[in-house]
Amino acid sequence: MLSQRTTHGPEGGFGVTEGVRRTTEVTPIGAHMDIPDPEVPERKNRRRFTARYKLRILEQADACTKLGEIGVLLRREGLYSSNLTTWRKQREQGLLDALSPRKRGRKKLEKNPLSDEVARLQRETERLRRKLQQAERIIEVQKKISEILGIPQDPIEERTS
Repeated sequence: MLSQRTTHGPEGGFGVTEGVRRTTEVTPIGAHMDIPDPEVPERKNRRRFTARYKLRILEQADACTKLGEIGVLLRREGLYSSNLTTWRKQREQGLLDALSPRKRGRKKLEKNPLSDEVARLQRETERLRRKLQQAERIIEVQKKISEILGIPQDPIEERTS
């Protein structure tokens, strides 16, 4: 096991060496520690509570049956009774459920149940239109042929009566 010895550094301060071999630089004791910032912030940052945390605390508060249990819970969590009051109102309004995380991305659009039927009917209508155009062309050709050959045409109305 390497032992540590305290020695005088080049700056005259005390430092730590590692075992048998010496470090390239002797570091002053405590230099590796972070020095706290002496500036005091103007205001402390407000705590933010997640919906999951609020619901968990409310469940624990609702489970308290003995006198003083809620006070113990509030002191342990560092909360005020007004927090519980506000969170209960939010829970009643459904706001805490609305804050719970949801799946990200585009929402799936619900397919209209009639869209398949509409598409099928549009295809059928287009097919019947083409068939009607073809039938009208055939009738026109028949009329021209009967005119050329001199065959009299009977109106459709006369045939049905």
